[in-house]
Amino acid sequence: MASETILKQKEEQVNKLAEKFKSANLVLLTDYRGITVEDVTKLRNTLRDISGDYKVIKNNIIKRALGANGENGLDEALEGPTAVITTEGEYLDSLKAIYKFSKDNDYYKIKGGIVEGKVLTTEELITLAKLPSRQELLGMLAGGLLSTISKLAVGLDQVRLQKEQA
Repeated sequence: MASETILKQKEEQVNKLAEKFKSANLVLLTDYRGITVEDVTKLRNTLRDISGDYKVIKNNIIKRALGANGENGLDEALEGPTAVITTEGEYLDSLKAIYKFSKDNDYYKIKGGIVEGKVLTTEELITLAKLPSRQELLGMLAGGLLSTISKLAVGLDQVRLQKEQA
C-alpha cells in the first residue's frame, strides 16, 4: 500500500494538472511511441517557442485531473503511453506544430484533445489543424477586398473615359 506522503504528492500533482487544464486553451493527448529523444527535444523546443508545453504524464494522473474538471470524454484516449501538450495562448499554432510533426513521424499519433473547453476527436483536431492561420485568413480577406476595389476603380475609369469621348 502506498504511503500517505506518496498519496499526498500524487494528489497535489493531480490538482496542479487540473488547474493547468482548466486555464489552457488547448489540451492535446498524443501517443509518442517510436519517437527518438532528439525528435522529442526538437518538438519541445518548437512548442516552447510558441508558448506550448509538452509533458509525459501517467494516464491515471491525467484521467484524475480531467475528472476533477468534469471532462470524461477522453477516457478511451488514455491507452498506452501518453504525452500532454497544453497551450494557454493561441492554440492553433501548437496544434499545427503537432499535426506537422505527426505527418513527418509515422509513429506519432494525436489521440484527442480539448480546445477551449470542448472535447474534440482526432479527426476534428486534424481538420482544425489543416485550416489556414488567422494571418493567412486576414491576408485572403484583404486580397479579396483589394481585387474588388481594383475592379471598381477600373470600371469607374472606363465610365469616365466614355463620358469624355462623348
